[in-house]
Amino acid sequence: MYKWLLAAFLIVPVIELWGILQVGDWLGGWTTFFILIIMGFAGAYLARAEGRKVWMDAQRQMQAGQIPGRTLLDGICVLAGGILLLTPGFFSDMVGITLLLPMTRPFYRQILLQWIENRMRNGNFKIGRF
Repeated sequence: MYKWLLAAFLIVPVIELWGILQVGDWLGGWTTFFILIIMGFAGAYLARAEGRKVWMDAQRQMQAGQIPGRTLLDGICVLAGGILLLTPGFFSDMVGITLLLPMTRPFYRQILLQWIENRMRNGNFKIGRF
């Protein structure tokens, strides 16, 4: 697992930098810079709005005596999408937007649910101190 994390921390910034340089060549440096800044602010706003919706939905479910399982997965998706939108880069922005939009979030929620189920079946899912 640590090999995958190391690879991700090395490869993803290189891909993001390549994308920024390509867009910079195409649109110009300042335009690219302003697009990245605007995407960061728009991402923060969208993450905040979607986060509030998810939080209110979870509170409603708990007050009704229900376990907010799907809503917690939505919250994880919104958090990941907000983090991706705050990091500079066009590829992370595309994934971050799809994580935040309610119409595309179920795709990621299903992937996350399958990952958790597989970990629980294999006995590799632990809650508590690591």
